[in-house]
Amino acid sequence: MDPLPDTIQRLMPTNDGVAPGTSSVASAPNAERLALSIVIPVYRSADCLEALNAAISEALVPLGVRYEVVLVNDCSPDESWTVIEELCRRHANVVGVDLRRNFGQDNAILTGVRLARGQYIAVMDDDLQHDPRDIPSLISGLEAGFDVVYAQFRRKRQKIWKNLGSWFAGKVAERVLNKPKDIYLSPYKVFRREVADLICNYHGAEPYIDGLLLQVTSRITQVAVEHRARYSGRSTYTLWASIRIWTRIAFSFSVKPLRLVTVLGLVFSVLGVLLGIAVILYRLSSPEKFPAGTAGWASLIVAVLFLGGVQLIFFGILGEYSGRTYLRVNDQPQTAVRVVLGRGDALESNAPSIWSSCISAQTEALKNDSIDPASAVTSEVRKWA
Repeated sequence: MDPLPDTIQRLMPTNDGVAPGTSSVASAPNAERLALSIVIPVYRSADCLEALNAAISEALVPLGVRYEVVLVNDCSPDESWTVIEELCRRHANVVGVDLRRNFGQDNAILTGVRLARGQYIAVMDDDLQHDPRDIPSLISGLEAGFDVVYAQFRRKRQKIWKNLGSWFAGKVAERVLNKPKDIYLSPYKVFRREVADLICNYHGAEPYIDGLLLQVTSRITQVAVEHRARYSGRSTYTLWASIRIWTRIAFSFSVKPLRLVTVLGLVFSVLGVLLGIAVILYRLSSPEKFPAGTAGWASLIVAVLFLGGVQLIFFGILGEYSGRTYLRVNDQPQTAVRVVLGRGDALESNAPSIWSSCISAQTEALKNDSIDPASAVTSEVRKWA
């Protein structure tokens, strides 16, 4: 793919190490600001990571782009973290994040976004199905004034059931999140620093990155790219993972399912009244068709089974909302970071200052009811990241 001159020129650092047009980027005092952060959730990808980092380097280094790669290990059971440690040791622009347990792909992505320092944030998979050479094309959409740019795959190289799952998730997002019909919610995307700061304000236990993006901006577009074959191994994305995404879309970002319950309740109530009137009229007009010993049994059983099933569905929907509210009120952790590699020297030398700054930020937040203490501490840490 031919590079885009205007886009690349904007991403290249000036003499002072700051990319032209760079907005406020969370970074340490006197630290050089980065043009691009690439956030990659990692799970069972030990065989891909070396090739992935090399492909990113081959795509961006010749263009003079200052970037970092944030690899978030979602408690992968293979040797992924060992490979990440080695990459961090050999490459100064690689940041490794190790989570204490498996939180899920979206949780891992949001963790990486919080640590990212770039003017632009790119999110991609760890299996090389997303070509790093397409990043300049995606960023060109941001330069055109959009906040989020998705990669639209011309042909998806994945199983049929996964394509169907993506299609269904897109349809649910259209109804629940008001997603534009022509936009494909691809896992390969780029967005602005300002948008990243907004979605990082979400602290619920079950984030959905695309849902958060749709909540904060409508300036969204997509760019056609190729979907490559996996570098190695097989996909760990299961049908259950797709179902979890559907439930997050439906119940974590909208009350429309509850409104649907209300509408259906009214419909069934009206239907029940009409059927009741019909039965009474039929009984009065044809009494001979209602023997004393059998009248009413069939209709009663059908009504009980039908309404019982409807009630169970409604209770299930209400239970989903109640359960998610319970988890939010009880502050179930969204993530838990065990260690961050690639910035250790800066963190170690500034540890006392970071600690005192976080304590001060938390104390001030507790005095002010309008400020979330967790958000205040997170913001303070990012100043030193």
